[in-house]
Amino acid sequence: MPHGESNLMLIAEAAHWAALGVMGLVYTLRLVWLFKFKAGRDRQMKGEKTASDGAMRGAIHSLGNIAMPWEMESTRKNLPFYLSFALFHIGVTAGIVLAFTNPIRVIHEFAPVAYLFMAAIGLAFLVSLVRIVRRFTNPVIRLISTPDDYFSLFTLTVWFGFGFAAEAHIVGLLSSDMWLVAFLFCTTFFLVYVPFSKISHYLYYPFTRFWLGKTLGHRGSITAARVRG
Repeated sequence: MPHGESNLMLIAEAAHWAALGVMGLVYTLRLVWLFKFKAGRDRQMKGEKTASDGAMRGAIHSLGNIAMPWEMESTRKNLPFYLSFALFHIGVTAGIVLAFTNPIRVIHEFAPVAYLFMAAIGLAFLVSLVRIVRRFTNPVIRLISTPDDYFSLFTLTVWFGFGFAAEAHIVGLLSSDMWLVAFLFCTTFFLVYVPFSKISHYLYYPFTRFWLGKTLGHRGSITAARVRG
């Protein structure tokens, strides 16, 4: 590796770890702010004992709902959309893991692992392209889209592309280190940008799902078997 590229790689590595610290600080401040509010109490009476799974079981059910597409009509009747959702978020997870484990080359140089990462990130890249087309061609989606939606989706697509190329470089399919450098700098940007964008919804997901499930469990409104009879 040329000396200049080596220095750039060190800068990229240091930058994305520093950005992780910035993200952690912002999220810590947000959570401190969030927990300053007193939790609400459901004033509705409990549901029938035979129909209710209870508040805590409802909360657990709600937290796991993301992995149960059959539980929601929107995903039960549109499994291809749920599959694209799953592939997209698996790709995001793979990209994050790659960004922070790439120095451990013994892992990513192992062909089965490398191709697994390439498949996950590559499929997410394809899904993101479909999402871009959908956002421009679907009039309903276009109506509710904000500039942040477009910007986030475009930049995520670029990040997936660089991530795929970075893994290909690590396994020896691409020679230039610049693919990995570009991927790490993109990761740095996202770590700083995401806490201030709509993508930060995932921070609140466990809290909202827990509260919703606990409330519906208290009311006896979560048991799918009760509906299906």
